[in-house]
Order: sequence, then structure tokens, then C-alpha cells
Amino acid sequence: MSERGQRGRRAETLAAWWLRLQGWRVVARGFVVGRGTGAGEIDLIVRRGGVLAFVEVKARPTLEQAAQAITPRQQDRIRRAAQAFLGRRPEFSTCTLRFDAVLIAPGCLPRHISDAWRMEA
Repeated sequence: MSERGQRGRRAETLAAWWLRLQGWRVVARGFVVGRGTGAGEIDLIVRRGGVLAFVEVKARPTLEQAAQAITPRQQDRIRRAAQAFLGRRPEFSTCTLRFDAVLIAPGCLPRHISDAWRMEA
């Protein structure tokens, strides 16, 4: 695995633990669907009560840079992956769905942004 990939995995692990401390349960990690232009990936899928959140984790030198790194194109890919996940896991169809982000930067606590964007583009 590349150094960049290792940093990403460490950030995802930190985000997963941060969310667990807030009462979330990790349902899936690194969910990938498709390849090429139709591909999508979700870093973390977590549940707390009746809420299912699809979480994008971004690690950058600052929290602001991490927030800016979540592009509209990436949001679309995550939406497609979320739809595929729900198609495979119908038991979550009654949950309230959300797209969240966890931002990671050196020297800062992780920042969890609830409802960072919507399903409708």
C-alpha cells in the first residue's frame, strides 16, 4: 500500500474510533462499488439509532483544506455508492439517511460534520 493509502487508512481508523466514542456503530468500512467512471467508495458507513450516515473522511494539513477536498464530483460518487449499498442491504431502508464528513488535521481533534451534503445533487 502506498504511503498516501496508509495515511488514508490511519485517518479512517481515527475517524471510526471518534465516531464510536460519540455512540455510532460502524456498519461498513471501505465500501466500494463499480470501476471506472461509475465507481464509488464510502470510507465509513455508521449507524446510531435510526440514522444511517455515509461518511467521507479527509485528512489534510488543516481542517479547512480537508473540508475543501470534498468535491461535488466526489459527492456524486459517494451518492452512487450509497444507493448501491442500500440496494444490497435493504434492512437499512427505513433509516434516516445522511452524508457526513470527518475532517482530520495534525494537532486538532477530528471534526465531525453532520449532514455535510444532501442526496439530491
